[in-house]
Amino acid sequence: MQTNWYVITGGPSSGKTTVVELLAKQGYHTTIEEARHYIDLQNALGVSTEEAKENARVFQENILTLQIALEAGLDPNETIFLDRAIPDDLAYFRYLGLEPDRRLTQASSSAHYKKVFLLDLLPLHHDYARTEDLVAQRAIHELICDVYEARTEPVIRVPVLSPEDRVSFILENL
Repeated sequence: MQTNWYVITGGPSSGKTTVVELLAKQGYHTTIEEARHYIDLQNALGVSTEEAKENARVFQENILTLQIALEAGLDPNETIFLDRAIPDDLAYFRYLGLEPDRRLTQASSSAHYKKVFLLDLLPLHHDYARTEDLVAQRAIHELICDVYEARTEPVIRVPVLSPEDRVSFILENL
């Protein structure tokens, strides 16, 4: 089923969350990034980011579970900007050398979005949740590009601009 959802995506440190937060401040319905949310939940339970990521398959499957539940609870007719979406999980599985399970391939093939906004990378910025190096950042970004460009939704590349100009660019290209 076609939705009225717009995916904001790109590799680590591409400015997705900043753009999504600015869209929320303008009154748009947005979602959170489930990977960061999962890490936050684990940290609150006393599990470090490194411990949470120790078993890559379990980590990615837990994020996928959260993302599937998030998207299942959204109104397909409402205009919503997603901070990543189910197909991002497919890119991360590929990056980690994990064979996607049936649940991931089924969820990815049944997910439909109005458009995908693919943000060009910014300089890598590390924090408690983002631990990738420059090589990983670029590899993940390319896999995300490959996954979305193989899908049917229009993909709009968002160049490096100020966060406010990126938001304007996205809104002008809805």
